[in-house]
Amino acid sequence: MLHSRELFLNHQESALQTLTDIQRAARFYALQRMAFGGKVSGQSFGYARTAKAGLSSKRFERDVALLTERLNGVFIENTHWLDCIKRYDSGGTLVFCDPPYWNTAGYGVDFGFENYENMAEIMRSMKGKMIVTVNDIPEMRECFSDFSIEQLEITYTLGKVKDGKRADKSYELLIRNF
Repeated sequence: MLHSRELFLNHQESALQTLTDIQRAARFYALQRMAFGGKVSGQSFGYARTAKAGLSSKRFERDVALLTERLNGVFIENTHWLDCIKRYDSGGTLVFCDPPYWNTAGYGVDFGFENYENMAEIMRSMKGKMIVTVNDIPEMRECFSDFSIEQLEITYTLGKVKDGKRADKSYELLIRNF
């Protein structure tokens, strides 16, 4: 696990169907740590003249130990988000959803507007509590208008800088059914 452009490119080109689950997980981790900006698709090799490499064998060992401790006793589901919420919904459940921002690129998944409508519907009918974060656009305000909506200012660390300051302020919505 070294921060290497050659290893980065090799990981990108590896055929996923030939890898075990553990190998795919290690590949994903390595690519995320070595990529510029942590993008999931369209990744480019990240480097800096003034910062340490994002991936090292020491960091890998530390991260695996931290993740092992954090995930001890946790159930991992690989199912549609709606099925997962329905399965675990109860009076004591808190669900946090951070879906892709509507009409933005780079997520690598198709997430149509009907998913936000379904999210709002399940928020209305579920037994538990739910928090959703989405981009602050009129369509999201309308879709989730039945709920408590709070506007949050976002500071992107990789945003455009103009005259030493961030060029644009960004906002997202924190929506909750309680």
